[in-house]
Amino acid sequence: MEEIKTFSLSRHSRLFAVADTSREYLFIAANGHPYPEEPYRAESYAIAYLNEGSIYLQAGLNSYEIEAPSLISIAPSVIRSFRKRSDRLKMDIIFFKDTYLLENSADLLFLNKYDFFENSDLHVLSIKETYQLKFSKIFEIIKITQAAANYHQAEIIRNYILALIYEIDAYHKQYTEGVQSPLTGYTLFAKFKQLLNRNYMHERKLEFYANHLHVMPKSLSAAVKKQTGKSAGKWIDETIALEAKVLLQNKSLTVSQISGMLNFSDQSVFGKFFRANSGLSPVAYRKMFL
Repeated sequence: MEEIKTFSLSRHSRLFAVADTSREYLFIAANGHPYPEEPYRAESYAIAYLNEGSIYLQAGLNSYEIEAPSLISIAPSVIRSFRKRSDRLKMDIIFFKDTYLLENSADLLFLNKYDFFENSDLHVLSIKETYQLKFSKIFEIIKITQAAANYHQAEIIRNYILALIYEIDAYHKQYTEGVQSPLTGYTLFAKFKQLLNRNYMHERKLEFYANHLHVMPKSLSAAVKKQTGKSAGKWIDETIALEAKVLLQNKSLTVSQISGMLNFSDQSVFGKFFRANSGLSPVAYRKMFL
């Protein structure tokens, strides 16, 4: 299987017009919105502090309208896209690879302990006024450290990132633990979404998910639609279509290869599916990136 392309640190540095440090982390002080609106993955983790303005975020199938002050935490595996929401935008972002953060750690599963990187219901954290200064100061000191050449720079920034992760987790535990959204609080839907995230690359039949959840397909679809406004089948189709969009941006993969990766019987069936869920053929969508 071909490697699925992702946004590299170098690509992020070009996108924001900052120097490419050629390291395993990158700090950016953004004063605008250069992001493309098409969905993508990244090779690095990202923690962003939105300290002025607002922005739209699509993470997986979850949509957010984010107002400052807020924190955004996203793992490399999460498909995301951003859209401009206001002309005012100031956001500090630290990108880092897991290999860099865990270079001297015996706990290689450290990042897996923190749901806010992977859980689509926890990516965005609205910050109370009393905590704004603390988070802004952490990002400020990371910026200062990266800007000044000094000994142990990588080690110092690594520890600031670790401190930032601990602070985010502490904030979640103090202010959001036990406070669930209607979606995360709905057990059947939460189990369905978890099952979907693990299996959508090779399974798109509603019966598969219903059988694993021990309910009838109609009952699952009706329950999910009542809770979210979309049927279970629609959730499955949109998840696969989103993955297809990311794969189609990788020009080293043929449409036929992508069809096989998503477990379609042939390219024609995949083409009909993609057109029905995006309004474009796979080839027409790919031409948008030429």
